[in-house]
Amino acid sequence: MNPAPLLFLATFFAMALSWLGFVLAPQLQIGGQPQVELKTTGGWYPSMRPGLARQGEQVYRANGCFYCHSQQVRPAGFGADVQRGWGGRSGKVQSVDQDYLYDRPAMLGNQRVGPDLANFGLRQTNEVMVLEHLYNPRLTMPGSVMPPFRFLFVKRKLDFGEQAADDALPADVGVEKGYEVVPTDDAKALAEYLLSLHSDVVLYEAPPKPGTKPATNNVAVVANSTNAPATNSPAK
Repeated sequence: MNPAPLLFLATFFAMALSWLGFVLAPQLQIGGQPQVELKTTGGWYPSMRPGLARQGEQVYRANGCFYCHSQQVRPAGFGADVQRGWGGRSGKVQSVDQDYLYDRPAMLGNQRVGPDLANFGLRQTNEVMVLEHLYNPRLTMPGSVMPPFRFLFVKRKLDFGEQAADDALPADVGVEKGYEVVPTDDAKALAEYLLSLHSDVVLYEAPPKPGTKPATNNVAVVANSTNAPATNSPAK
């Protein structure tokens, strides 16, 4: 008996089952999730990032930031994420699949050489400080092992008596006297993306501990709302 047809069928069914388990099943479970309504604001979570932040997401991915930074807060008992202040929710602070609904792809990260960034936008709201850190990480965080991303900036010599541009970085970033450092569009987009990172909404899947007050005023009305708008407008 020729075993080739049986071998082919066995291989085909093994590949088909793998595809069903690793591609189709997650898509059915996660890909069909709708937004949830926020009780306090009437907005929706998660919302599509605004245009500049979406451009910054491409810069983040193109420069491999996910190799050193994760975007996934682990639950208590699996690390010191809570003590480090990386969580955006009180009590049960871990990231859940709802947080990544409009991230394509979700950049969970490979390792944590640097801090987790899932809630970076809650810890830092100053765009200038973000740009300073991108240009000279050790200035804003002494001892940082993060490489400077100076190729995202333009260094220019000022003419005699010329004033620095309005969006030029402060002189203390390490630029020589008579020069200015101006962020490129990519640098501004990357900063905007980083500032947009937050997963602080209290969800059905990630509630606070009983008896504790949520660290955020953003609380979802229901776990899975079927009344989400067709367009993914930013939450109010």
